[in-house]
Amino acid sequence: MTPTTPEHVDELCRHAARAFAETRRADDATRAAWLRAGADALDAAADELVTIADDETRLGSPRLPGELKRTTNQLRLFADVVTEGSYLEATIDHPNPDTVPPIPDLRRMLRPLGPVAVFAASNFPFAFSVAGGDTASALAVGCPVIVKAHSGHPTLSRHVFEILERALREAGAPDGILGLVDGRAAGVALAEHPAITAVGFTGSIPGGRAIHDAVAARPAPIPFFGELGSLNPVVVTAAADRARGAALAEGLAGSFQLGVGQFCTKPGVVFVPRGSALEGAIAGHVGDAGRMLTDRIADGFAAGAARVREVPGVDAVAAGEGSLVAACDASTLAAHAEVLLEEVFGPFTLLVRYADEQELLGGLALMEGNLTATLHAEDDDDVDAVLAALEELAGRVLFTGWPTGVAVSWAQHHGGPWPATTSQHTSVGATAVRRFLRPIAYQEAPERALPPALRESNPLGIPRRVDGALVLP
Repeated sequence: MTPTTPEHVDELCRHAARAFAETRRADDATRAAWLRAGADALDAAADELVTIADDETRLGSPRLPGELKRTTNQLRLFADVVTEGSYLEATIDHPNPDTVPPIPDLRRMLRPLGPVAVFAASNFPFAFSVAGGDTASALAVGCPVIVKAHSGHPTLSRHVFEILERALREAGAPDGILGLVDGRAAGVALAEHPAITAVGFTGSIPGGRAIHDAVAARPAPIPFFGELGSLNPVVVTAAADRARGAALAEGLAGSFQLGVGQFCTKPGVVFVPRGSALEGAIAGHVGDAGRMLTDRIADGFAAGAARVREVPGVDAVAAGEGSLVAACDASTLAAHAEVLLEEVFGPFTLLVRYADEQELLGGLALMEGNLTATLHAEDDDDVDAVLAALEELAGRVLFTGWPTGVAVSWAQHHGGPWPATTSQHTSVGATAVRRFLRPIAYQEAPERALPPALRESNPLGIPRRVDGALVLP
């Protein structure tokens, strides 16, 4: 793709602002129909899109067909979310002169922010790209979207854009509801454009921090919703290791090598008891990693793995062609946390050996925020203190299995404390729409001036909270 000029970025942003005048007035059923039409069009072009994606990313089958289906299912989920209606948080307080102070007629709901900029990710060419979750959740609530394509899959980005944009227009959506730009300079210009009201970003900490700082420095700063980096700590208790350490080693190997380790939920640090069966068995499950998404990512992985191996006290426990399991004691982690707790994006994981709960909790205390944390324990383990530490570290805590694989559902949360994400919101699941909405309250408004969601008769038939009580249709 040819880098987008500043003039074209400006034109796209102006078109998006004009489209917002229509999308903000479109009812939920109408917007849901737009999303479903987009999902149908992408499904119809699946064979073509998967072929292009494989040429550019080398991710192959079954990963790419499954990821595309996840993407279209996500579009349909958000269609269901907006038609169900509770996402609006419609709330009504009838007048009550007997309170102190008196309560007037107050009616509150969420409304769309406006045009949104989305920065696509490298490692999910469908699900976190042009038609991914950021785009779907913004479109669902009435926010036009302009996507900054990722350089790792430019041809796919263009094809997905053309299919989705055409489907949206043919379903009745206004011109300008979806745009696409390419190039780093165009991305910065997009984030800084006054028509853009929020930014969704998935990528590295340095890249995300640069865009975050740019939008914060705007004359009128806007929200930045970034997913930046995560080590996804795993804790294996001594009892769990005795009971199933070999099986856990197999599961860990499958998880950290999945997709050549290029998942934001890859388990990057695993706390194991000293002399663990897991450590003893892991080498038998580590193989050749395969090719990474881009040469730049491969070079970054090689540099990161070399950096870890140079730390005194770190052992290489298992290595394949391009993959690595390293190990160290908790004391080594404490002495070299700045190096050892820097994310190595790719097929790498670090085992940290602990002697007791005190050492384990000390190691967890060194960590920053994460998307996930996993606890493998037995039923009779006392894990209260460990669980409390993991709850502070992550947005999703797993008790079985491994963190790679993020279900798209109503209850999902894909976020966590900095640097996992830059806000308390999720980028996956039904509540991802909340990022692109703002509350507005109407006081003593006449019925004719109220949005349908707040009218006394509840013409939309949606769940609402009325005078403090939840009222279901």
